Amino acid sequence: MAEQNKRQAYPTDLNDAEWQKIEPHLPKRKSPRGRKRVHSFREILNAIFYVLRSGCAWRMLPHDLPPWQTVYHYFRLWRQDGTWARINEALRIELRVASGRDPQPSAAILDSQSVKTTEKGGLVAMTRAKRSTVGNVTSSLIPWACS
Repeated sequence: MAEQNKRQAYPTDLNDAEWQKIEPHLPKRKSPRGRKRVHSFREILNAIFYVLRSGCAWRMLPHDLPPWQTVYHYFRLWRQDGTWARINEALRIELRVASGRDPQPSAAILDSQSVKTTEKGGLVAMTRAKRSTVGNVTSSLIPWACS
């Protein structure tokens, strides 16, 4: 929290209640030995949420947030190890229970935007490309170049 106090808060920053819900789902340190983290996970999450909400490029992160390389590293790492999926699952379950619903959804809805098919069905969509009857620039210039 000390890092966040050094800078002015962004609208995308986690508040204390949000942080308390997410923190238990983040990976724990594998070993007490080794290099200590320079940036807290909360500040890294604040930077990730800033990029996602603002739509800016990773390299355009404001200088008062952790370096973009560090932020992007954790974003990719957590995507690969399933951390984002675990956080989403836990928050979804919590929200459903809080609203008096069963923790697991019992149905799914598919609409025409979810399941795309080809406009033409069957073999019609697999027709061969037609060759142009007009020669390309190189072949049409060759006879002139040789004469």
